[in-house]
Amino acid sequence: MSEIHTDHSHDEHAHGEHAGLDKKKIWQVFGILLAITVIEFIIALVLIPGGYMSQHVGNFIYIALTLLKAFYIVAYFMHLKYEKVGLQVSLSVVFIFIFYFIVLMLIEGGYLHLHMPLV
Repeated sequence: MSEIHTDHSHDEHAHGEHAGLDKKKIWQVFGILLAITVIEFIIALVLIPGGYMSQHVGNFIYIALTLLKAFYIVAYFMHLKYEKVGLQVSLSVVFIFIFYFIVLMLIEGGYLHLHMPLV
């Protein structure tokens, strides 16, 4: 004898707290991510090789654009935007510290070339 199980948990989740991420919003976020990627390609293939922008300035812009893309991916596709404020703040603080330590390592790494004698 066959039993029929109805599982409504999937339907409830689809219409529950994450209902704000509909097809229109997904395409909007996709468009933003695509625009940022196009800007990165223009910088890498036109502005820096053409001499309109230095590599140093380009690197800082790449970092900023990558952080912006990471925000959109985490906020919308990993649903952090819909989480409680405490979780958002705790993850944001950790991310800020990681970014701070990366910047410090990049700054301190430059001193190695200035103070190391050539052998």
